[in-house]
Amino acid sequence: MTEKDYKLLARQTEALTEGVPHRISNLANAAALLYMTLPQINWAGFYLLEGEQLILGPFQGKPACIEIALGKGVCGTAAQRDETIVVRNVHEFPGHIACDGASLSEIVIPLHQDGRVAGVLDIDSPAEARFMETDRAGLEAVARILEKNALSAR
Repeated sequence: MTEKDYKLLARQTEALTEGVPHRISNLANAAALLYMTLPQINWAGFYLLEGEQLILGPFQGKPACIEIALGKGVCGTAAQRDETIVVRNVHEFPGHIACDGASLSEIVIPLHQDGRVAGVLDIDSPAEARFMETDRAGLEAVARILEKNALSAR
């Protein structure tokens, strides 16, 4: 996707979530929007931090792991480090958790509430090296909208 495409995706995310006081509904709609908009992906969703574990939240795709410990797999590592992680080939990531054997690449973006990590946005692709810098920047912009509109909701 181009930078222009991601700007449209950000506006769509804003329109779907602004003023909606329901966290799970906002995240569910965001997962659906990402899944139907992003090409070459097979999973898009959220894990929400509870204590020292990420717990499966709203998503689109095949059934997924329910609990991921901080520091484990791509999601747990991104949450623990509080940084976006782009993995060109998940089979080369130490400790990768394979929920869907068809996934070859992944991007995970931490989500924040009150200045702390509150969860992650996780997107998988069956294509190797699917996620580029444009994807990182565009999806981080979407994540900031979700932090403002979805994570602040009840």
